Amino acid sequence: MGEKFVVMQGDEACARGAILAGCRFFAGYPITPATDIAEAMSAKLPKVGGTFIQMEDEISSAVAIIGASLAGVKSMTATSGPGFSLMQEAIGYASMTETPVVFVDVQRTGPSTGFPTKTAQGDIMQSRWGTHGDHAVIVLYPSTVEEVYKYIVTAFNFSEIYRTPVIFLMDETVGHMRESFYLPDPDEFTIVDRITTKDVDQNTIYQPFLEESELNDEIQPLVSMGSTRFHVSGLFHDESGFPIGNADMASKLMKHFVNKINLHLDEILIYDSYMIDDAEYLIIAYGTTARSAYRAIKLARSNGIKVGLFKPITIWPFPVNPLKKLISRISGIVVAEMNMGQFAHEVSRINKKNVPMETVLREDGELIQPYDIVEALTRLTNEHEE
Repeated sequence: MGEKFVVMQGDEACARGAILAGCRFFAGYPITPATDIAEAMSAKLPKVGGTFIQMEDEISSAVAIIGASLAGVKSMTATSGPGFSLMQEAIGYASMTETPVVFVDVQRTGPSTGFPTKTAQGDIMQSRWGTHGDHAVIVLYPSTVEEVYKYIVTAFNFSEIYRTPVIFLMDETVGHMRESFYLPDPDEFTIVDRITTKDVDQNTIYQPFLEESELNDEIQPLVSMGSTRFHVSGLFHDESGFPIGNADMASKLMKHFVNKINLHLDEILIYDSYMIDDAEYLIIAYGTTARSAYRAIKLARSNGIKVGLFKPITIWPFPVNPLKKLISRISGIVVAEMNMGQFAHEVSRINKKNVPMETVLREDGELIQPYDIVEALTRLTNEHEE
C-alpha cells in the first residue's frame, strides 16, 4: 500500500499506533489531556475485534489491563498526572508479576489537579520511582506526533519482550497538537506477538516464571491463558507463581527484575542526536522541549556557537553511557525541561568532571522558548571565554 500523507493529533496517533501494535483491550477513565486517546480507542477497537471499557476510576483501569494481559490480550490504559498517581500500586503489581502492559501518561501541570489544559514534564521521576520498592521500568517519551505513532509500537514490543509494564510519557502539547507526516505501511513495523497456547506443548506443565538457576537476564515468554493455567501473586514467588518465604529466592527474583532490563540496554536505549559531531556545547531536551531546542541550535549556530542536541526517547533506564561519552568532550551543558530540574538532577549526577551546566526550567504550564535556551548557552560561552 505504501506510505500516505496524513494529518493527525498526538493522542489519536497513540491510539492508532497501539492498535497497530496489537492492542485489543483498553480500560480507562476520562481525564484531560488523555481523554482523546480513550475516545479514539472506543471508536476503533470494536472494529478490530477489541474491547473498550470505561472504568469507574483509574485504579480499576490499571487492574483491568493487567487482568486482560494475563488472559492473553495486549492491553493499555491512558491517563494524566492525578490518575497516574492512583495507578502506581498496580504498576508495582505488574512489575512483580512480570505482566506486559502499557501505561500512557499525558502530562499536565501539577501537582494535584493543577492546570488540566496546560503542558508540563513533571512526571519524569514519578514514572521511574512512583511505585514502591525496587523495580526496573522502561519509559519512552516522543517529541512529535510521528514519533508517538512509531514509539507506542515500540512500547508494546518492549513490554512483550521483557515482560514488564512500559510507561509511555507524552506532554499535553504533544498529545493535543496536530502534525502532518507520512504514515508508514504497517508492514514496515516489527510487531512482537503474544505466544498462544497452541504454540505450547500441552503435555508440559507451563511454569510462568523462571527457575531459581535461571534468574538472570533471561525472560520466560508469557503464554496466553486458555488451556494453560498458572498462579499469579504480587508476593514473592517461585517458578510456579506461588508465594515463597525464602529470603535468598526473593533476592534473586529482585535482581532478575533489574537484570532483564539492565543487561539489554543496547536494545532498550533509544535516543536521537543533532549536530553533535563538532559541538562544543550540548543541549539535553526531550518531548516538546526538544522541539524548541532544534530552533535554539539554529539560532545559536548563526551566532557562532557550536552546539548540538541529545534527545532521549528512552528516559528510563537513564542513558548513562551515551551521555557520559558526550559530556567528556564538551565545554558546557544546557538541560531544558518543563519542570524544576528532574532530568537535570540525573545529568548532574553523572557529570563527574563538573562540566559547567545551565538549566532552563519552566513549571507554570507554558512552553520553553528557543530564546530561553539561547540565553543559557550565551551565559555558558561567556563564562568559558572568561
